[in-house]
Amino acid sequence: MAGQTHSKGYDVIVIGAGHNGLVTAAYLARAGQKVLVLEAGDQPGGTAQTREFAPGFRVSAVAHILQALHPKVIGDLDLERHGLKPHANRIGTSALLPGGGRIDITDDPVATHDSIAKFSAADAAAWHPRMERLNRIAGALGTFLTKTPPSPSPSANDFQTRLALGMFALQLRLMGKKDMLELSRILTINVADLANDFFESDVVKGLLGFEATLGVYLGPRSPNTVFNLLYRLATLSPKHGLGGLHLPQGGMGGVIAALVKAAEARGVTIRTQAPVDHILIERERAVGVVLANGEEIRAPIIASSADPQRTLLKMVQPGNLDTEFLRRMRHLRMNGCVAKVHLALDALPGALAQAQGRMVVAPSTNHVERAFDCAKYGRVSDHPALEIVIPTLADPTLAPKGKHVASILYQYAPYKLRATTPDEARAQVLDRTLATLEEVAPGTRHAVTASEVLVPHDLESRFNLSGGQWHHGEVTLDQVFFLRPAASFQQYRMPLPGLWLCGAGAHPGGNVSGAAGANAAREIIKDLKQGHANRGAA
Repeated sequence: MAGQTHSKGYDVIVIGAGHNGLVTAAYLARAGQKVLVLEAGDQPGGTAQTREFAPGFRVSAVAHILQALHPKVIGDLDLERHGLKPHANRIGTSALLPGGGRIDITDDPVATHDSIAKFSAADAAAWHPRMERLNRIAGALGTFLTKTPPSPSPSANDFQTRLALGMFALQLRLMGKKDMLELSRILTINVADLANDFFESDVVKGLLGFEATLGVYLGPRSPNTVFNLLYRLATLSPKHGLGGLHLPQGGMGGVIAALVKAAEARGVTIRTQAPVDHILIERERAVGVVLANGEEIRAPIIASSADPQRTLLKMVQPGNLDTEFLRRMRHLRMNGCVAKVHLALDALPGALAQAQGRMVVAPSTNHVERAFDCAKYGRVSDHPALEIVIPTLADPTLAPKGKHVASILYQYAPYKLRATTPDEARAQVLDRTLATLEEVAPGTRHAVTASEVLVPHDLESRFNLSGGQWHHGEVTLDQVFFLRPAASFQQYRMPLPGLWLCGAGAHPGGNVSGAAGANAAREIIKDLKQGHANRGAA
């Protein structure tokens, strides 16, 4: 097939069959476009696929908890009819301590109060009022997740964009004076200071610090970490997410299966093992793609769900983009810092079986900060902070009968290693994960029959994530909203005509929400309608 040109009259080519790429494809097909999705891997899903890592043991590849999938995406694409059960297997969070202590955060306020009270009566009384206020503030920010950020040039914004910005401003005002002042106070501070303001016990402070830093190259004492906490809380709202944490049936691959069915039901063609080598450009416009085998496929619209650096620095050949724009893309912070650990377990230690579904090991703010200190100097954390789920408790089909799978996020394992090779980093991550688990759940090490470790280098090579950064760029104040991926290019349209960004590198960023894909599709459809209107007027 090398060197051949194939054109079946596609209107749109979507690069990447991750969840955002599939969402974009399904929306565009619903609008009457003929869409082709090209996926480099052997199955759709990207980091949200379910895959076998040991014989008979399956696990969600990277993302392993469903919380942020937007209700509008679920409804618009009729995902429940296509097999998705978004609210099944709701879980709480347990903060585990060495020696067997823990606090359980659940939907039951009385049980949560009593659990925290074992460590601090003051924190037990403060937990719900403090978190409800943070959730209120985060909810106001969450209203903007499915909106298109306005252009800095007022004349470039249409009525819908100006209206969305006005409604966002109104939503902030409706928070009330006290909450608005609180947002102004806390937005740019670090989460360690916020935790000290709110709570007194180390275990509660450690949990808050972990929530604010998971997936970003920051420690609890780094500026902007409260923003990261609010961003995470916004996706937990029932208006902007699923209203809680869930373990999907079939792993995250169950979400992808529903999206694939929704897209194919609307006529989308999905090709796997079809890596794009570069975007075809003629007369300063994207007109198609060339695959790694030389096959050329043409379409007037190219929507990439790959990250900005991969799309604009690798798929767009040199000489086609402005130097200043390229400089901005090169300087995006893509510092992957989380490793993924998969364990096949012959038995389940009691501490893991009795927890609330999601377990966090972050005993204090200092524990998380010291873990980050290692990453700052290019080393795998000596004593990591962990997030652990046992998906087989919700879906036993993911392992042989009576066996279990542990899915673990290890914070921090930096992409930028100084004196450590990736092979050495994998060995360190596994050994230190098991050592940490032995402290909070004795017997885990002896129950392990197989394991897999994915450090950020593996996330880059297997899932094409630049820098191993799963958010396609850190979610910090200077890389979100009006600045994602860059100022003047935050409306999904890239500077090369015909090329659009529809993945997590565009607003609103990471998480399995589908919002970036839905927003990009809306802007593409709007552009198509304006084009038709202009041709009609001519």
